[in-house]
Amino acid sequence: MLNQINVESVLFIDIETAPQFPKFEEMPEKFQKLWDKKSAYFRDKEQLPSEVYDRAGIYSEFGKIICISVGTIYQKKGEPKLRVKSYANHDEKKLLYEFVNMLENYSKNSAIKLCAHNGLEFDYPYIARRCLINGISIPKILDIAGAKPWDVKDTLLDTLQLWKFGDYKHFTSLELLCAVFDIPTPKDDIDGSEVAGVYWIENDLDRISKYCEKDVFALSQLFLRYQGKPILDQEAFESV
Repeated sequence: MLNQINVESVLFIDIETAPQFPKFEEMPEKFQKLWDKKSAYFRDKEQLPSEVYDRAGIYSEFGKIICISVGTIYQKKGEPKLRVKSYANHDEKKLLYEFVNMLENYSKNSAIKLCAHNGLEFDYPYIARRCLINGISIPKILDIAGAKPWDVKDTLLDTLQLWKFGDYKHFTSLELLCAVFDIPTPKDDIDGSEVAGVYWIENDLDRISKYCEKDVFALSQLFLRYQGKPILDQEAFESV
């Protein structure tokens, strides 16, 4: 089935998120109370809400998108290349506006598909929710509220779901799948758990963008392996 997909019609995507505020104490009081309730479901009894605030970026109600990287495979002199571009900004609304404009223009090709790892449970809904919160129209391809799984399976690809083969009890990280398929790992600098610190403490958005782009490169490699095709050389990676 995957072999029928033209990989050049796929837009590979990854997002990086962070808590909306540098510290729990800097949140508005009403959100501190709401985070207290939300975090009660996963923090230890002896832990304070502030002690787990670094996880707030996972939740679209308490986090924000700080980078979206996208990549496309194309042919250059008969050789496949991956062109990657990042939309990174401290101003989430500006970031989303630029990304949505790009996606709407790109989506004019009816054959377009998006691909992300765990995209159906994280990247796609997170982007849609943050668009709503920022007063930005949701891109048509992501406006799937209430849609059935079979309604979106041909346009919103998810390498995690594809790997599950119907097994809903299993989560496999992109890093692990890269190891399984002998794909160079993108986790050679930071990992997702460190993004909030790199953002709020180091203020290094460029570093986060590079990390996000590496994930997109790894994601595209994994998809090629799913199709039974050889992976790309590192030299095929082009950041614009």
